[in-house]
Amino acid sequence: MPTIGWVILFLALALIVGSMMILRNSAHSMKISDEKMKKIQARKAEVEAEESAEDRES
Repeated sequence: MPTIGWVILFLALALIVGSMMILRNSAHSMKISDEKMKKIQARKAEVEAEESAEDRES
Protein backbone atom coordinates (compact mmCIF):
# COMPACT_ATOMS: atom_id res chain seq x y z
CA MET A 1 0.00 0.00 0.00
CA PRO A 2 1.38 3.42 -0.85
CA THR A 3 2.40 5.78 1.94
CA ILE A 4 -0.60 8.05 1.39
CA GLY A 5 -2.89 5.08 2.01
CA TRP A 6 -1.25 4.40 5.36
CA VAL A 7 -1.51 8.08 6.28
CA ILE A 8 -5.23 8.17 5.45
CA LEU A 9 -5.82 4.92 7.34
CA PHE A 10 -3.98 6.25 10.39
CA LEU A 11 -5.91 9.54 10.31
CA ALA A 12 -9.22 7.70 10.06
CA LEU A 13 -8.36 5.50 13.04
CA ALA A 14 -7.14 8.50 15.03
CA LEU A 15 -10.41 10.32 14.27
CA ILE A 16 -12.49 7.37 15.44
CA VAL A 17 -10.48 6.83 18.63
CA GLY A 18 -10.47 10.56 19.41
CA SER A 19 -14.22 10.80 18.96
CA MET A 20 -14.78 7.82 21.25
CA MET A 21 -12.57 9.36 23.95
CA ILE A 22 -14.41 12.69 23.75
CA LEU A 23 -17.73 10.87 23.96
CA ARG A 24 -16.56 8.89 27.00
CA ASN A 25 -15.34 12.04 28.77
CA SER A 26 -18.58 13.93 28.18
CA ALA A 27 -20.90 11.03 29.04
CA HIS A 28 -21.29 11.90 32.72
CA SER A 29 -21.28 15.68 32.43
CA MET A 30 -25.04 15.92 31.91
CA LYS A 31 -26.62 16.59 35.28
CA ILE A 32 -30.26 15.62 35.78
CA SER A 33 -32.26 17.26 38.52
CA ASP A 34 -33.61 15.07 41.31
CA GLU A 35 -37.18 15.85 40.29
CA LYS A 36 -36.55 14.77 36.72
CA MET A 37 -34.75 11.62 37.86
CA LYS A 38 -37.74 10.67 40.04
CA LYS A 39 -40.07 11.13 37.06
CA ILE A 40 -37.82 8.95 34.91
CA GLN A 41 -37.69 6.20 37.54
CA ALA A 42 -41.46 6.34 38.06
CA ARG A 43 -42.08 6.06 34.32
CA LYS A 44 -39.61 3.18 34.06
CA ALA A 45 -41.37 1.32 36.87
CA GLU A 46 -44.72 1.94 35.18
CA VAL A 47 -43.50 0.58 31.84
CA GLU A 48 -41.92 -2.47 33.48
CA ALA A 49 -45.18 -3.18 35.31
CA GLU A 50 -47.12 -2.97 32.04
CA GLU A 51 -44.64 -5.27 30.31
CA SER A 52 -44.75 -7.84 33.10
CA ALA A 53 -48.58 -7.76 33.00
CA GLU A 54 -48.47 -8.34 29.24
CA ASP A 55 -46.06 -11.24 29.72
CA ARG A 56 -48.39 -12.89 32.22
CA GLU A 57 -51.31 -12.57 29.80
CA SER A 58 -49.44 -14.33 27.03
